[in-house]
Amino acid sequence: MKYVLTALLSLSFFLAGCSKSAKKETDEKASVPAPQEAKHSDTSVLHIETTMLRDLRITTIAVERRLGGESAAILGELHPNENAYAEVGAPVASRIVKINVTLGQPVNAGQVLAVLQNSDVGKARSEVISAQARLELANRTLERKRRLGAERIVAQREIQEAEANVESASAELRASKATLRSLGLNATDSEHLTDEPTFSLRSPITGTVIDRDAVQGQMADPSKPLFRVGNLGRLWLTAHAFERDAVRLESGSKARIAFAALPGRSVTGKVTLIGKQVESDSRTVPVRIEIDNRDGSLRPGMSATAWLIVGQETGEVLTVPSASLQRIQERWIVFIPKSDTEFEMRQIGRGRDLGGEVEILSGLKTGETVVVEGAFLLKAQAERSQGAGEEHEH
Repeated sequence: MKYVLTALLSLSFFLAGCSKSAKKETDEKASVPAPQEAKHSDTSVLHIETTMLRDLRITTIAVERRLGGESAAILGELHPNENAYAEVGAPVASRIVKINVTLGQPVNAGQVLAVLQNSDVGKARSEVISAQARLELANRTLERKRRLGAERIVAQREIQEAEANVESASAELRASKATLRSLGLNATDSEHLTDEPTFSLRSPITGTVIDRDAVQGQMADPSKPLFRVGNLGRLWLTAHAFERDAVRLESGSKARIAFAALPGRSVTGKVTLIGKQVESDSRTVPVRIEIDNRDGSLRPGMSATAWLIVGQETGEVLTVPSASLQRIQERWIVFIPKSDTEFEMRQIGRGRDLGGEVEILSGLKTGETVVVEGAFLLKAQAERSQGAGEEHEH
């Protein structure tokens, strides 16, 4: 019995000690402040592997300000400036014997584009040479008659006949030169006349060879141009506005133009002509927009979309292309490149849709760079990464 009481007392002391130890540990844990929940941030960084970037085809654009107000989007196509454009062809049916320029080559006014051959050219040149010889002979005869007339050796009638011969020879020379010009020869070609049946086609303006239909050895048709030359420093965008928008457009107003071939990039143009007649089949009015192209990035034939302000302007607004905005977890975000493989996901305040662009109310500043093409794929990668993180937590 004595041993039993001793064991019970030892067990009581042991349990009491454990209880105090547990209470102490609980008190220590309670004294440590609980970790606070991470505050929500409007930005985070998305990491992309270098091997994946090749497939994303990412393009970027700088955030910019533009005039607000109601806008109209119209489709159009680029054309050369018709005030600095020329189509050069053979004046008569001729064979092309030499081509001096290539497609896309810059040329100066008066530069030889091609050499052509025509039998009528040799004949016309021979007539000019003969007319010049007859005129020189008539002038020498007139001078001699006048000297003899001053000495009363010849009659006045012979002097008058010599003067008439000079006038007739001059008229023949003018006519033969006119025939030569009708065959495409200018004063430069006529300085050193021969009876060769070849002549040169020259560029009438300084510009770029936009198109070339000439092939060496072929017969040139006078009704078809062989070369098209244009100054591409300024181009014309010919667009078609619906009549309800055209009546509210103003000549000289600015337009923002985007090109299908240049995603993420836009240029500014100026309205220089608004048509005076509605086209019956489409119920549209042609609108000409002049665009600066000194960097040579634009080419005739490109399709484009132009956004024009119609009605009253409402000041400037901050805008980005619609394709740059993505929606993730009920938030509108844009991707901002931070390095070659890192993109900041920044929440923004979205405003009005402005025809291909979106007004930005908050979250961005003018001049910041956002991703346009490839933003949707970055969004998919971000959602995939978030999903993987949630599965890992579970």
